[in-house]
Amino acid sequence: MNRTLYTLLLYLAVPLIAVRLWLRSRKAPAYAKRISERFAWSLPKFKQGGIWLHAVSVGESIAAAPVVKALQQQYPDLPITITCMTPTGSERIQSMFGDSVQHCYLPYDLPLASKRFFQRLQPCLGIVMETELWPNHIQQCARLNIPVVLANGRLSERSARGYARFPKLVGPMLKQISALAVQSEIEAQRFIALGARPQTVTVTGSIKYDLRVADDLPQQAQALREQWQASQRPVWIAASTHEGEDALILAAHQQLLAQFPEALLILVPRHPERFQSVHALCVQQGMQVQRRSTQALVSAEHQVLLGDSMGELMFLYALADVAFVGGSLVEHGGHNMLEPVVLAKPTLTGPHYFNFLEIAEQLLAAGGLQQVADSEQLTQAVTQLWNNVEQAQLMRAAGQQVLERNQGALQRLLGIIQSQLIGDK
Repeated sequence: MNRTLYTLLLYLAVPLIAVRLWLRSRKAPAYAKRISERFAWSLPKFKQGGIWLHAVSVGESIAAAPVVKALQQQYPDLPITITCMTPTGSERIQSMFGDSVQHCYLPYDLPLASKRFFQRLQPCLGIVMETELWPNHIQQCARLNIPVVLANGRLSERSARGYARFPKLVGPMLKQISALAVQSEIEAQRFIALGARPQTVTVTGSIKYDLRVADDLPQQAQALREQWQASQRPVWIAASTHEGEDALILAAHQQLLAQFPEALLILVPRHPERFQSVHALCVQQGMQVQRRSTQALVSAEHQVLLGDSMGELMFLYALADVAFVGGSLVEHGGHNMLEPVVLAKPTLTGPHYFNFLEIAEQLLAAGGLQQVADSEQLTQAVTQLWNNVEQAQLMRAAGQQVLERNQGALQRLLGIIQSQLIGDK
């Protein structure tokens, strides 16, 4: 398949895309809003000549945060525009950066929409997080002489096989990218095999290891626990959970309550459209639930705090003694286990962590992460960490060592970005 055929098929798929948006909006009403941005029919009034950064959803937006903050410090006169594809990603971008950045959805990869978007924005540089590559957008940047950097690039063996099925589409697109900053040597070879120019590919490591939290975040969390009168109360968090996972976690919590009657679970569904159904499930299970969105204090009678607020995940992690990272007891692929690790939390994951394979394997090998297969093993692991202070401390220390060993990717990436900006001038 070449780009012309790809574009034709994409135009033919527009009715299906519209139906998919409508179906998704039934569960998440935000998908029915700002549709004009997705086709570049109506775009914000942009300041031109700055940096465009694309982060497809929440995970990429979080990973992009240190990049954006560093760019704002180094290039205060350059406007930064962040695009994404999902309402949750949009909410996270707005909560992290507010009015300090320009923001909209990235239009679909249709030539006319792409042309309208880039003519309106006219950036001097594009940065794409991880592997969210669109042939027509990359082509439009090439036509307008906008250098594009792939940042924190990752490419699984499975994804590489998928891309390899379309060499006439993927190869020319990769050749048009000015610089690819990838996470590992294996991924570098995969990109080169697919058509990237070897001289443009650099192994920088993963910027996820350069995650930073506000210095006062642990103190704020401890102060809230004192307000709850829960300084000594056993607290654990199950974060970024997906459908089918919450029932398993609540089953584990029921078992924990039998041993630790004062135990508190902080349960954080990944997607806002599930907040209500997860709350209903907790009530159905007979749990006393407090909703974080109410800002009301947790009392001794509450057994679950439902994390139904936006932009507070790191703070909720900071409140807990033990962390479980969701999307891993079901076959979703897991989420970023470095978020609780950077807060020195003993961290657990289910068996399905393929989205963060390299990070998980490093943490598991070092003893900074523990894998559990099911609800029963989850109960046992949390119990051991609450009962064994020494084991918990060893996990914390091992996680910190992995972080320190892998940091530095952000500075290497910023060097590549700077070289592209200098080249542009």
